[in-house]
Amino acid sequence: MSSRHPLASVFLISSVSALGGFLFGFDSGVINGTVSALTAAFGSSKAVTGFNVASMLLGCAAGAFLAGRAADRFGRRRTLLFTAVVFVVSAWGSGVAGGSVEFVLYRLLGGLAVGAASIICPTYIAEISPPQHRGWLATLQQLAIVLGLFAAFLSNFLIAKFAGGAAAVWLGGYQAWQWMFWGEILPALVFLVGLIFIPESPRYLVAAGRNEEAASVLARFSSRESAAIAVTEIQRTLDRSHRPSLRDLWNRGTGRLHPIVWVGLAIAALQQLVGINVVFYYGEVLWRAAGFSEGDALRINLIGGTINVLSTFVAIALVDRIGRRPLLLIGSFGMSLTLGLMAVLFARAGTGPDGNLLLGSTEGTFALIAANLYIVAFGISWGPVMWVLLGEMFPNQIRGAALSLAGLCQWGTNFLVTLTFPRLLASIGLGGAYGIYAAFALFSAFYTWKYIRETKGLTLEQMRTD
Repeated sequence: MSSRHPLASVFLISSVSALGGFLFGFDSGVINGTVSALTAAFGSSKAVTGFNVASMLLGCAAGAFLAGRAADRFGRRRTLLFTAVVFVVSAWGSGVAGGSVEFVLYRLLGGLAVGAASIICPTYIAEISPPQHRGWLATLQQLAIVLGLFAAFLSNFLIAKFAGGAAAVWLGGYQAWQWMFWGEILPALVFLVGLIFIPESPRYLVAAGRNEEAASVLARFSSRESAAIAVTEIQRTLDRSHRPSLRDLWNRGTGRLHPIVWVGLAIAALQQLVGINVVFYYGEVLWRAAGFSEGDALRINLIGGTINVLSTFVAIALVDRIGRRPLLLIGSFGMSLTLGLMAVLFARAGTGPDGNLLLGSTEGTFALIAANLYIVAFGISWGPVMWVLLGEMFPNQIRGAALSLAGLCQWGTNFLVTLTFPRLLASIGLGGAYGIYAAFALFSAFYTWKYIRETKGLTLEQMRTD
């Protein structure tokens, strides 16, 4: 895959890699419209349903942890090819599952693919991108994620509408929720085919001692002279005595993790502790708890998905202009304010005869506005910028290993937040849950100001471990 224009070439290659982000988003969002139907289909309790929803995240944690090591050993492209195959198998299996155990197994398998894609795709994009364009090119990953979420919400809405509900029998005698999962198979196959035509990461090729191939890849985006200089710079940042490994994460003198690794772990955790995936995984349940019908809740999810996509375009336009840190700070303050407002509104909500929350028309309107402004704040900041930073902030020698650890942290935190939300909902209510997420959003502003360095305009070879 090449182009006479270097930027067009790297954009096309990055777009193929970003399809992994689309599948990440679709796989994460498709569960949203199936929760009630899965409970009925499998006859499961609320606790079991919560685990069915969150089970994929365990696979994501394992996939993210293993992917960095696999990418260092087998290459970024080969790891992604395997990931694409796993996406296909998981999408098919989730739809044919006849019970909770079988369903969880296929969701765990899908989680492995999502976790791997979440780490390798932004890394690959960062490693082939020119420094001056790396921010917005890496943000294609988040754009693909939110497009995948939107596609899942739209697919769920249309299938439920034509079938008469997520649990209704539809085409071929299969229930609508099964078709919701099978909708992922086509984009997974497109991803698989596209990967055949993109090159390997030049940073991996240098680490593997394949310098001529690395220079050839880099020459697609610059002159041969610049490519040769880049290969020399990459070599300078690698320890030629051994291949990158987890041992590189620790300072050999002090025996402690490098400071930049701690920063990466904190960024990964904070992106989840602000509660964004509660909105996406439990969106239907959340808005139905607030008094909306199933159809209304799915429409609200669709609106939120659209806003998320548009917000990501704002991030693409700004990330290389104003930098990573300013966007994170803007997002942190915006999320803390909107989450705080939602906490107050839901804390004051009444309870209907069926036990569900009841919001007045005015409060319900303000809650919807606050929720969508929260999505805007996240969509222009912590949503895309975290992936940009994780893909670029680590030095070449430790990038794969550091991403494995950061990915494990990110998905592990995601799992804990998703699994604990139903219990928070039952114990302290939506108001209390949103209050907790608002506090973490405020803390993320403090952490950004004190510990996160700006990486705008730096080459990957200029990243440090301190």
